[in-house]
Amino acid sequence: MSKPKAVVAMSGGVDSSVAAALLKDQGYDVTGIMLKLWRGGEENNDSGCCSVGAADDARRVADVLGIPFYVFNFAEHFEQTVIADFQSAYARGETPNPCVRCNQWVKFDMLLDRAKQLGAEVLATGHYARVVETGGRRRLLRGVDATKDQSYVLWMLTQDELAHVRFPVGAQNKSETREIAERLGLRTAHKPDSQEICFVRSGEIGDYVARATGTGPGHLVDSAGRLLGEHRGLGHYTIGQRKGLGVSLGMPVFVTGIDASTNTVVVGDRADLMVGGLSCEEATFVAEPPAVGTEVLVQHRSHGAASPAEVVSCGRDNFEISYREPIEAIAPGQSAVLYSMDDIEVLGGGIITSTVRETAGV
Repeated sequence: MSKPKAVVAMSGGVDSSVAAALLKDQGYDVTGIMLKLWRGGEENNDSGCCSVGAADDARRVADVLGIPFYVFNFAEHFEQTVIADFQSAYARGETPNPCVRCNQWVKFDMLLDRAKQLGAEVLATGHYARVVETGGRRRLLRGVDATKDQSYVLWMLTQDELAHVRFPVGAQNKSETREIAERLGLRTAHKPDSQEICFVRSGEIGDYVARATGTGPGHLVDSAGRLLGEHRGLGHYTIGQRKGLGVSLGMPVFVTGIDASTNTVVVGDRADLMVGGLSCEEATFVAEPPAVGTEVLVQHRSHGAASPAEVVSCGRDNFEISYREPIEAIAPGQSAVLYSMDDIEVLGGGIITSTVRETAGV
């Protein structure tokens, strides 16, 4: 009897290395695939993933595990989707998350299709999340290791994708993952986690955005429109930012608004950051969209806390929520992910398009 086939997306890190090892132990016929997402020379050799060095690490891990390994060139698709979206979002004054877009348009779209074409039943990654089937429905859950949970960047997965997706390391702690890698003699056992955006050199987002969008310095104003100085370029700022503003007003000030149409950055006090609700487009739900009035927890940063809210409207590809208590510093372009009230199960998510400012006394 032939073994079921699995493709593992190998990034050259410890998590995907161990994911491949665990699937092989589970009896799968495993093939390692790394995606080449850059054209010509590497854009960011320090990112820790998707580089020539990472490919070499992944290939050597595959040799130790005794599995075939290939590199697929997805550079053109990545450039036309993830990079183009990143640039256009910043040009609109938003704060995008390219890891979300890469999962949405590359890993669990194009790569999943390619894996199926190769006859694989399963596509696995090193994400810290879990898929559990209950009553014929697949549930997407947070990873066991709360400090490494990556369910936030997987909100776009539906029942169709979850039928083919596996997260082998999601049921264990990061320390266990490293212990397994060390026991197997994998060169990635103690490799640091990737932190930076793979296509932005040395993490210099501001400089990258300036080159990509042709924008430069502009006006820095307060909430009344009074000119305070000059900002360095829109890519250097996001809603809620306090450091690096270059102004001293005798009190803490934060970025409270970005107007790309006039190349203006607005600063104000903490009260100006408070948000009572938000709207999302491009929404996806793991199963059915939640009903109006459903209580949920909403997370709007990769490693931020989830806050209680209520669904006030919901369509097939959009939703609005109202927070139980005002929330600070939410930026359009970020993802808002809906979780069950026990903070375990992902219900869905979307891209934040607008927020409702919380007004004191209302």
